[in-house]
Amino acid sequence: MSTQTPAQGMVPAVDFLKVTEQAAIASARWLGRGDNNAADGAAVDAMREEFGKLPISGIVVIGEGEKDEAPELYVGESLGTGGMPCEIAVDPLEGTDLVARGDSGAISICVVGGPGGIMSAPDMYMRKLCVGPSAKGKVDIDAPLAETLDVLAKCYQREIRDLTVVVLDRPRHEKLIEEIRAAGARIRLIPDGDITASMSVGVRGTGDHLYVGIGGSTEGVITAAALECLGGEIQAKMWPRTDEEAAKLAGFGITDPDTKFGIAELAPTPYYVIATGVTDGNLLQGVRYFTDGARTHSIVMDLVANTVQFIDTVHLFSRTITREIRL
Repeated sequence: MSTQTPAQGMVPAVDFLKVTEQAAIASARWLGRGDNNAADGAAVDAMREEFGKLPISGIVVIGEGEKDEAPELYVGESLGTGGMPCEIAVDPLEGTDLVARGDSGAISICVVGGPGGIMSAPDMYMRKLCVGPSAKGKVDIDAPLAETLDVLAKCYQREIRDLTVVVLDRPRHEKLIEEIRAAGARIRLIPDGDITASMSVGVRGTGDHLYVGIGGSTEGVITAAALECLGGEIQAKMWPRTDEEAAKLAGFGITDPDTKFGIAELAPTPYYVIATGVTDGNLLQGVRYFTDGARTHSIVMDLVANTVQFIDTVHLFSRTITREIRL
């Protein structure tokens, strides 16, 4: 993990924790209710409200869309009461469909970076390959997948058959899945949530070793910041599908779709990455409610202090505690 130089007037990482905690608590109310728009809207409203209380001068560079597409947390929106200058990338609810179905792996996440520290990526598909610290600098997105898995097996000192590769369950990944199976690795297919999956490969003990496949570019930027904090690596390439998307990419100064991106390009100066579990996953537990309260499980990754904290918080909705606090 690299360390950023603290600037005068820096807001501590933990002060941003309520941003994701409150978004998670609000959206988890919609667990299994079949309404992904309501779940997402609840997360956006709660996150925007908490950002409005912070002493920052923040600008959203990755958010809910352009200004004409989203009333809150849109790209270019100013956040905070004034203070620490920063750029912000958010996904108030990564895995809206997961919450709607009552499935695992949904999180709320935000990235706080220095001015110019987070790439404002065009919203399109991106090819990604993500690994943890053990394989950092030893893999190549352009290499055959069997070769990558062989390298990973050596990095983790195990057989390929003992590796787990996480892949989004999409028709576009049929050939990719065939390659992984042919190489002999195990596969964990996920319905949504590639930020969560990418973070999982960056933490030893989750049982995940590689994330690979095609997903959203904005999620790729957030993933890059998280993996920088965790000591991992992302390699990525934009994947425009139409001439219109290629033109949009050129508008961002990227004329060659074969250009390879890493953390240095996607998230050159992240300060903090904070995520809270909405539903249970390999890395974070989901929101648990009790009488007049809730419990959240979060990760606070701080490149300024060079720390990673897992934080279990009990939120009391009433001033009168009606039940005992439980472990």
